[in-house]
Amino acid sequence: MEGLGINLTLLVAQIFNFTLLLVILRGVAYKPMIKFLDGRREKIAKGLEDARRAEERLANIEKDYQSRMDAARADAQKMVAEMTANAEKNAAAIAAKANEDVAKIKTTAQEEAEAERNKALADLRSQVVTLSMAAAHKLIGEAMDEKRQRALVDEFFSGVKAGKVVLLEEGAGGAGKAEVTSALPLSADEQATIKGDLTGRGASEVAFKVDPRILGGLVVRMGDRVVDASVSGQLESLKQSLS
Repeated sequence: MEGLGINLTLLVAQIFNFTLLLVILRGVAYKPMIKFLDGRREKIAKGLEDARRAEERLANIEKDYQSRMDAARADAQKMVAEMTANAEKNAAAIAAKANEDVAKIKTTAQEEAEAERNKALADLRSQVVTLSMAAAHKLIGEAMDEKRQRALVDEFFSGVKAGKVVLLEEGAGGAGKAEVTSALPLSADEQATIKGDLTGRGASEVAFKVDPRILGGLVVRMGDRVVDASVSGQLESLKQSLS
């Protein structure tokens, strides 16, 4: 060893010192360092695990948030759809009610217009009938000369004789007094004819009366029974039928 330039004693001493240093380092520094490194590794592993869990929680939070947002969006869309449907329904109901009100107003207006029209026509009809009857009275009154008056009386007596005009039913009792009205005075023969017919049917007394307003013909009253064969009576019947 000496030929190689190596001092064996020094080498052994250095080896011993190195070994001793290793033992000392192992006892003093290695175990704490290993412990420190293990602790560091555990912290890193724990940090990584915490980060993974935090990432999972974040993902879950984002997923839950998205679910809530989707649900809220769906609820909002549903609410908007319901509000739109209700608005359309209300609008349709309002439109239907408005149309119904318009129809009622139109119907009422038509009914009122029809009633006014009928009333106006009735008033006009009444006026026309009144004017027509007044004109007829005037024309007939002017046309009813004595010859025509006598012809109407003769026609009345012909009806009595033929049984077409019944002054009083045969056998009817309690006829009492009879009144005969004519537009012109009746002749003695005419009075005798009608008086004989009435007394033969139970009239106790027959009175004759002249009233030019009946225009022509005769009116016979016996108690509650009235036989109106006058021109004015016929005109009144015509007026009633026209009214």
